[in-house]
Amino acid sequence: PRPGWVITPTNIPYLELTQRLANAAQRNKIAVVNVASATVGAERALNKKIPGNMVIGIYHPRFAVRMLAASIPAGIEAPIRLYVTENPDGTATVSYKMPSFIFAPYYSTAEADLAVLAQELDTLFDAVVKDAIRP
Repeated sequence: PRPGWVITPTNIPYLELTQRLANAAQRNKIAVVNVASATVGAERALNKKIPGNMVIGIYHPRFAVRMLAASIPAGIEAPIRLYVTENPDGTATVSYKMPSFIFAPYYSTAEADLAVLAQELDTLFDAVVKDAIRP
């Protein structure tokens, strides 16, 4: 456990979970903005195999507009990332920092809508993960 994090172990294979999360994001009307994989990088650049590890950044312009209207400095936090890690048995865990935790340091100088937006995003991220891991 880590403060502000949601950590969800699953019984879903690593590569399947990454695809399920991308599909769940789309179904929940948020976009995959970027993807980074230490696993892919290590194999390509170093010819080294490491367990599955992928960061999936998700966000949407409708959130960016509100976020930036409330706080320009908070813009560095977007997109918000899902972190998928492969477990020793080949299944995967999905983790993320709650948007309300990510944006909390900006609240004192931001418009009130940033906190409202963060709560909406907390609900949305929960929905995306639950959608992705649903049987």
